[in-house]
Amino acid sequence: MHRPVEQGGLALIVIDMINTYDHEDAELLVPSAGRIVPVVADLVGRARDADVPVVYANDNFGLWRSHHGELVDTALAGPHAELVEPIRPDDDSLFVVKARHSIFYETPMSYLLWQLGVGHVVLCGQVTEQCVLYSALDAHIRHLEVTVPRDAVACIHPHLEAAALEMMERNMGARIVTAKEIDFPPTRTD
Repeated sequence: MHRPVEQGGLALIVIDMINTYDHEDAELLVPSAGRIVPVVADLVGRARDADVPVVYANDNFGLWRSHHGELVDTALAGPHAELVEPIRPDDDSLFVVKARHSIFYETPMSYLLWQLGVGHVVLCGQVTEQCVLYSALDAHIRHLEVTVPRDAVACIHPHLEAAALEMMERNMGARIVTAKEIDFPPTRTD
């Protein structure tokens, strides 16, 4: 069996950003998503440059026969492709399909992070008061360090986003920072 590298590494998790925005509350989410796309794109680029794993965790939108490439293609063919194109997965990106709010709920995310030696996750994406919040809680329960860049998460309801960020910080020990405060040190190659 392949042994994981020593725990403590860092990974960037991009939550639900491969999206067609044709769901309930999308009209409230799109403006917030539009504000974070450049910030998320910068985070993804900096993580890639530092060889930090980038993992896309995304809903399958009920398309149970789809794989990640089809989900990306569907989103890029949709009316809000400009929100997907700047942050689309590259060939080195990892992809976990999820069906519920948390990136961990009945997915291989825990095992993947263990295999990568990850002990610290940076969570970005949408929706702060839903999937990001529940994923932060599940990461905390798994003894992972959690960082959430407040300018790289999108919300439907700003007042709930503020409460969610405060709960992540107070109850889960998450670091709530700006994206520019996140340092992606190069991974070791020894």
